Amino acid sequence: MTLILYTNPMSRGRIARWMLEEVGADYEAVVLDYASTMKAEAYRSVNPMGKVPAIVHDGKVITECAAICAYLADAFPGADLAPRDDERADYYRWLFFAAGPVEAAITNRSLGVVPTDDQQRMVGYGSFDAAITTLESGVSAHDYVAGARFTAADVYVGSQVIWGLQFGSLPKTDGFVRYAAKLTGRAAYLRAAALDDALITPAAS
Repeated sequence: MTLILYTNPMSRGRIARWMLEEVGADYEAVVLDYASTMKAEAYRSVNPMGKVPAIVHDGKVITECAAICAYLADAFPGADLAPRDDERADYYRWLFFAAGPVEAAITNRSLGVVPTDDQQRMVGYGSFDAAITTLESGVSAHDYVAGARFTAADVYVGSQVIWGLQFGSLPKTDGFVRYAAKLTGRAAYLRAAALDDALITPAAS
């Protein structure tokens, strides 16, 4: 079994590394640079988009953070991070809601794109406020997004919330703050953050 993570410590690759640490898999991390190796032909043969993260598991390529989280939960069932029958609906609902409407709403807002009332019918998230209010309802309904226990969906949704609070792209509501606090103390989260932070420090010094 081979498992390779292609990443950069200042990217969404941090989500994939957190998920890898949660499942406890042995993996090799290949750190790419935005200006060179990430756009080179060698990596474009893995991900033609020239973006990270990507994982290669026994020769199979998986890109997109939500897909990586779901895939690893299924590939490593011993970690018990895939949904159980009673969690499946919320698991998939909020995983894809965060990857679709929330991601688009936050990105557009950061670019200064504000849909008009008519355009809100065309965009999947409607309005920023509607998407964010709905996300807060999802992370506040249970202890975790799929129910009473932590699942792979919390890695992706949680990353969106943690970063949103850190960088100011999400409001610091009680629901978001409480949810983030449950996640940032997890051993796997702390291990992953330490690994990535150690890669940033030398470059910044």
